[in-house]
Formats: sequence, C-alpha cells, structure tokens
Amino acid sequence: MATAKIRVLVADDHAVVRQGLRTFLELQEDIEVVADVADGRQALAAVAEHDPDVVLMDLVLPEVDGVEAIRRIASERPRIRVIALTSFLDDDKVFPAVRAGAAGYLLKDVEPAELVKAIRTVHAGEGLLHPAVAARLMEEVASTGGREAPDSLTPREREVVGLIARGLSNKRIALELGISEKTVKTHVSSILGKLGLTDRTQVALYAVREGWVE
Repeated sequence: MATAKIRVLVADDHAVVRQGLRTFLELQEDIEVVADVADGRQALAAVAEHDPDVVLMDLVLPEVDGVEAIRRIASERPRIRVIALTSFLDDDKVFPAVRAGAAGYLLKDVEPAELVKAIRTVHAGEGLLHPAVAARLMEEVASTGGREAPDSLTPREREVVGLIARGLSNKRIALELGISEKTVKTHVSSILGKLGLTDRTQVALYAVREGWVE
C-alpha cells in the first residue's frame, strides 16, 4: 500500500517562484502540490478547497498579508502546518509570523533539499526555524525576562521539555526515555496546555529562557 503524499499549497506573489517551487516539489515522490496562488485571499480560499497538509507562505502578499493568513489558518485549521518562506529577516516579520502560528520560518535562499526536509519535518509535527531566525527569537525571549516554571509540570514532562529543547523528535525522545512514541505525544500535548504554548518551537524557547537547558 502506497504511503499518502504530503499535500502542499504554495502561496507567493511571484509567478516564477511559484512555478519553480511547484516544478521542484513535484519531483519528490512523497509530495504533491495541490495548488499555487498569488495572494493571501486566494491562499485562504485554496486552504478551504484543498485542505493541504503543509502551506508554504510568503509573508508579503497582496489582499491578505502572509502573517494574517497564517493566523487564520492556525486558528481555523490547526492541523495544517504553515512554513513562512520569505526573503525577510526583519523583526517585524519574524516575530509576528511565529506568534501567528507558523510551524517553520525559512529564508528563500534555503537549499532545495533543505526545503523538502523542512516540509517533511513540519508535517511530522516538528517545528523548524532558519538558524538566523532562531537566534533572533532567542534574543527576544532572553530580553523579556523569565518566569517561574509551573509546578504542575511533572518530572517526566520536564525531561521531555529538555529533550525538545535539544531538538529531539518524538521518536528520539521515546528511545531516550524508554517509553512509547504515543506516550511522548501525550506528554507534549499536556506540556503545551500547561505552559499555554502552541507548538514545540515555543516549548524549546521557553526551556532556554528558563535556564532548563544550555
């Protein structure tokens, strides 16, 4: 039985970029491009029509901007994973996109193979940030000051947080702790709820800010 393909939507206002992404991604055996659109309004309509697994979203779009489109998708269809794919590393683009619910943030100079890896990574439930973006976010959380970690986190959940911050996948965490991957997912869901966070990237940043990891 064939494995279901990762269904991808591309949103970018440059036709050459859209065509290039579509052409390259469709060479991948496990990826199918369901649509490519030129503005944020079309992106939201295409999400409703095609229900993709992953959206590659430019942040500077006509009609509805990329950050607002990400916010709506994250709110209305949280199953869908959105990667911000942009030329900009400005704070007024990075922070709003991550806060809006982007599962990944990549610059357009990313190597094609890395982009494919990113799509597979976020589809598997992981977060992914360009190293320069991660550095900016670390600076921001460091400057905001810490707060006490909730007593409600169990010792096991604290272990999981530490391993998430080290970049381990659920499968690797399961092996490290000698528990099932399903149990890890349960812990992650509980951690997100208790900390009031929305994804693993925010958990990792939280752990660094609180000094739980180097």
